[in-house]
Amino acid sequence: MKISSKEIWFVTGSQHLYGPETLKQVADNSKSIVDGLNGAGKLPLNLVFKPIVTTPQEITALCREASNDPNCIGIVAWMHTFSPAKMWIAGLTVLSKPLCHLHTQFNAEIPWDSIDMDFMNLNQSAHGDREFGFMMSRMRKKRKVVVGHWKDERVQNKLAIWSRVALGVDELKNMKVARFGDNMREVAVTEGDKVAAQMRFGVAVNGYDSSDITNIIDTLDQKAIDQMLEEYEASYTLSASLQKGGAQRQSLVDSAKIELALRSFLEEGGFKAFTDTFENLGALKQLPGLAVQRLMADGYGFGGEGDWKTSALTRTMKVMAEGLEGGTSFMEDYTYHFTPQKDYVLGSHMLEICPSIASAKPSCEVHPLGIGGKEDPVRLVFDSPAGDALNASLIDMGNRFRLIVNEVEAVEPMANLPKLPVARVLWDAKPNLDIAATAWIHAGGAHHTVYTQALTTEYLEDFADIYGIELLVIDEDTKIRSFKDQLHANEAYYHLFQHGM
Repeated sequence: MKISSKEIWFVTGSQHLYGPETLKQVADNSKSIVDGLNGAGKLPLNLVFKPIVTTPQEITALCREASNDPNCIGIVAWMHTFSPAKMWIAGLTVLSKPLCHLHTQFNAEIPWDSIDMDFMNLNQSAHGDREFGFMMSRMRKKRKVVVGHWKDERVQNKLAIWSRVALGVDELKNMKVARFGDNMREVAVTEGDKVAAQMRFGVAVNGYDSSDITNIIDTLDQKAIDQMLEEYEASYTLSASLQKGGAQRQSLVDSAKIELALRSFLEEGGFKAFTDTFENLGALKQLPGLAVQRLMADGYGFGGEGDWKTSALTRTMKVMAEGLEGGTSFMEDYTYHFTPQKDYVLGSHMLEICPSIASAKPSCEVHPLGIGGKEDPVRLVFDSPAGDALNASLIDMGNRFRLIVNEVEAVEPMANLPKLPVARVLWDAKPNLDIAATAWIHAGGAHHTVYTQALTTEYLEDFADIYGIELLVIDEDTKIRSFKDQLHANEAYYHLFQHGM
């Protein structure tokens, strides 16, 4: 993931009322904050100091520059002194990048013995930022608000979260998704308005045929195939039948060819996410399993059965999570474990779970699939580690997009699963399966999700705020009556203000 060239601009507002000496001090303090935040090591990318802005013309020019600069993915704005907010109207109107409002001040504590009016005139964030906040609210401008001293680790962590979300937003705005085949026939929730999605998020979704992959397979070099097989042997524990001389070795060879061809197509076309479906395999010998898992591990987004929304969201969340501990994967609620004590969900899919969530070295195996009418596909089999996680689902409600998040806790498997030849994870849905599943179904949540142990709900809250889409969170505090009231209120809100597409 090439994010090293991306940057966030730090913009400080003031005015000429205070004179050149005060403005010089404002600029020096702002530079110190930028240096301090960069030096703290929390941000995933570089924070860039921009000269302080003191007039409507300066503000508008900077906002236009930020909107047009492909490397700038967002702005952190701070009012060191009072900055009359009518100066910001034109600039905020043209600003198209995510905005974070940092409500801080340069000094942490009041210098009780020396404080005078010069100090007060310089350090006016307490009311300067409120003036700025009013204008953004008056303009209905979506933004993140972070409050606290800039040296506080809590503040730095919140800025880091928003910065990672801005990376994801930048990725989604420029993302291309390839669909090999169409949607699984008669399935509703994986459908959606691709035009509306491109208008809202920027993502471009287009269809291709399986022959686009098989045509490349016919041109592959044997050396490349052999190198891929060697990589499989070094990375995974191959079942006996897939090892050299094994009865099903050819299945592994075919899987390597599919991966090389699929990877080549995606790289050449600049695609960062894709889908397939077992109903549109054409001349492909097997449903891609191992190939999809490995591409996801490299950062590609994926959605099964033509689910382009989940595919795009998977890639977006992987970009947000780059460098963080914990994996992110396409997922599906597959089956339940009901007991008198507690109920659990077994998450899995036919083949395509990302090994970034594996708890140990995966086993590479081949087994019958039972659907699709093709040869037995190769796949990685593994369990996932215990720990906090969440499932996210992006759905199309017709007049808007809705993002649903359920916080969960992954647990260790209660027994071995010797006859289940797929990757899997067992989790306890918060607050419990009864309430979580009830709320999820009332919200229309999909059976496909993005599962992550790297991100928290705050990331997706920031994501929904930036795009102005509906967010529904199911967590430890969820009550069904209140959740249904929220659904009803949201229907009225989005009807009146026509957010969404």
